[in-house]
Amino acid sequence: MVKFGERVKQLRLDAGMTQEQLAKRIWVSKAAVSNYELSERNPSPETIIKIAKVFGVTTDYLFGLEEKKQALDITGLPEEDIMFLQTAVDLLKKKNAARKTTKKQQD
Repeated sequence: MVKFGERVKQLRLDAGMTQEQLAKRIWVSKAAVSNYELSERNPSPETIIKIAKVFGVTTDYLFGLEEKKQALDITGLPEEDIMFLQTAVDLLKKKNAARKTTKKQQD
């Protein structure tokens, strides 16, 4: 499993960001970012959330629990709209699962 620190460092480098720039965005010291990347220190839950928001990923992605970097920001949407989006996501997952099953049967 990918270590948290490795993921943070790779995301930071991919974004063309220095440790100091990331530190300023998440309100910690440059040394703290270095320690996170080296897995010498663990950030607080609040800082983990800030890191995820900076890079537009989920906390699960940061911890290597999922491989997709994508996160959908639903901040500010009413509950009704969130439920609509969840239903749409569920339908798309079913459609794609059925497509994979059909393809396997054809092969």
